[in-house]
Amino acid sequence: MFSKGITLTVRLGRQKTSLASRRLIEAIQSIEVTHRDEGRSGFQIVFQVGRLGASDLKNYALIKDPLITPGNRVILSVALTAKAYLLMDGIITHQQFSPSMEPGASTFTITGEDISVMMDRQEGPVEHPEQDEKVIVEQLLGNYSQYGLRVKVENPPIGAPSRSDRIPVKQGTDLEQIQALARRNGFVFYVTPGPRVEQNTVYWGPPKKPRETPQRALTANMGAFTNLESINFQHNALSPTTVSGRVQDRRTNRIENLSVPDSDRPHLSASPSINNQTCVRRMTFQDTGHTFAEARSRSQATTNRSVDSIVTATGEVDTLRYGALLQIRQLVGLRGIGHSYDGLYYVKQVTHKLRKGEYKQNFTITREGVDTTVERLPV
Repeated sequence: MFSKGITLTVRLGRQKTSLASRRLIEAIQSIEVTHRDEGRSGFQIVFQVGRLGASDLKNYALIKDPLITPGNRVILSVALTAKAYLLMDGIITHQQFSPSMEPGASTFTITGEDISVMMDRQEGPVEHPEQDEKVIVEQLLGNYSQYGLRVKVENPPIGAPSRSDRIPVKQGTDLEQIQALARRNGFVFYVTPGPRVEQNTVYWGPPKKPRETPQRALTANMGAFTNLESINFQHNALSPTTVSGRVQDRRTNRIENLSVPDSDRPHLSASPSINNQTCVRRMTFQDTGHTFAEARSRSQATTNRSVDSIVTATGEVDTLRYGALLQIRQLVGLRGIGHSYDGLYYVKQVTHKLRKGEYKQNFTITREGVDTTVERLPV
């Protein structure tokens, strides 16, 4: 029991893991796990270290523990209100030792990232003749089956090129190539722990539509229903970007007009900033050598990214009062702030902060403008 009502489980190992010893668990001072909707997620565990007897005179026993050396695997899970959540399946990448002159104040910190960090370790060109990008991504991910990958790769809008057209060549690391191919198609790539211990779910494809039912509401200024510790907002009105131009299809040689005036995702605000033509940036599509479908896909991705975070809220919620773990890439309700900023938001980032006796979640939530679209929210 790490905190009242919360049970923490820590597993460690090279590839196959086992439960951490009682000595390691009792030495934990704090844990932070950050989930991001883009890029790698990460973790940090701070241990309290000290010399307990003659066996520690030469070195701190905990620091010598082979299970917390760089390259080892760490799996963190918590149980809250009888429901288990896998927080992290990652690799230790960094250690930090901070000895203190005060008894009991020395700390040893391990930091790491999710298992996609292992896809970013080796560079080298590899040819993929007459293979579409779905096949290329599946082949690259096949190099990491030891991490229990459950792979979901969607079909891209761009087909496989012929040998006479071009031969795709992997440049950089596997991760760099996978991410570059995702950006090329307006796709996303991410790794999430689970569904079971020592398994990871990998997704490469178009952004998934969040579930229609939002997570329970983050609440401020509502007495006993309040679960927020703090929150603040930023409104970047100059971010919205539209794309237009004329594109010559590289296969048909036909010239067509291209226009992407808005995001193709459902609006979460009643007053999207992209409708304020005074602040909209207008971009001309100037790339060449694309089909019209490729050009439109890239332009739509540009506009979508530009409106993702026009309104950004950052804050902290008390996990026990909230009663759940915030899930990234899903919707969450916000209430008690006022009509302009209440309503639905997309969860972009969550940092879980555990210490003995407390569990907080720092969050970043976003949407494309102000004013709520809903009058009621699930609580």
